[in-house]
Amino acid sequence: MEQLQAFLVRAEAMLARLEPLLPPARPEPDWSALAFRWQRQGMAGWLEAVAEPHAPELERLTHIDAQRAQLLRNTRQFVKGRPANNVLLTGARGTGKSSLVKALLPEFAAKGLRLIEVDKAQLGDLNRIVELVAGRKERFILFCDDLSFEQGDDAYKALKTALDGGLARRVDNVLVYATSNRRHLMPEKMSENREGWVQDGEIHPGEAIEEKVSLSDRFGLWLSFYPFDQDAYLAAAAEWLAHFGLKLDAEAEKAALHWSHLRGSRSGRVAWQFACDWAGRSAKERKALL
Repeated sequence: MEQLQAFLVRAEAMLARLEPLLPPARPEPDWSALAFRWQRQGMAGWLEAVAEPHAPELERLTHIDAQRAQLLRNTRQFVKGRPANNVLLTGARGTGKSSLVKALLPEFAAKGLRLIEVDKAQLGDLNRIVELVAGRKERFILFCDDLSFEQGDDAYKALKTALDGGLARRVDNVLVYATSNRRHLMPEKMSENREGWVQDGEIHPGEAIEEKVSLSDRFGLWLSFYPFDQDAYLAAAAEWLAHFGLKLDAEAEKAALHWSHLRGSRSGRVAWQFACDWAGRSAKERKALL
């Protein structure tokens, strides 16, 4: 009897240690939601509804008119069931890449568009996500923000499969929109350029370069974003101040320029941060800064 009691105590202790590793019961997605995050615990993954998705106003995103027009056109084709491309948005930080993707939701949600945010660490689950949403009437964008891979990181292979469909046909209600500061998503080393070779006067890149380019090549549409000059930065600051019911008068312009000098950067993000700071100050506090 004592041996049985000791066994039961040990078994209970072992189960207590194993329980966190066991997958929880997978909840059914709330398909009435407009946005989701892919969550993972142990070996289980599920779509978690985002109650209040962050959706910036498209008209507030300044000096990216060409990029906005192309992304809107591609997304409009997608929600209408027409052929459309996966999209890679690359370039300077803080210029509106992520905000532009998020702003698509209020624009096309009524037409069936849904966003699913997928972290880089969860790219291995892309096939599971696609299987989960395949066949539904909604149109899903898998959103991978600030995407990049380090040397030896194999997660990009799962992304390649999701972009091309692998052996199975790519489903027609899913696209991948990714943002990155790297054009080819992976680090590029000077030593890799030495792998290139020349034939009949033509330069051919080495295998390492080919592997990196092959990933970004799977995105049919590339949108490039560039650093803001002073005029673009001030225009962005004026838009965000208007969001708070304020104007970019002479005092605010002087403060906005000072703010960008302190940050050592001019971008839409820096303009938003300045507007938050300026709008949060009282009139007396603003004058004290000048």
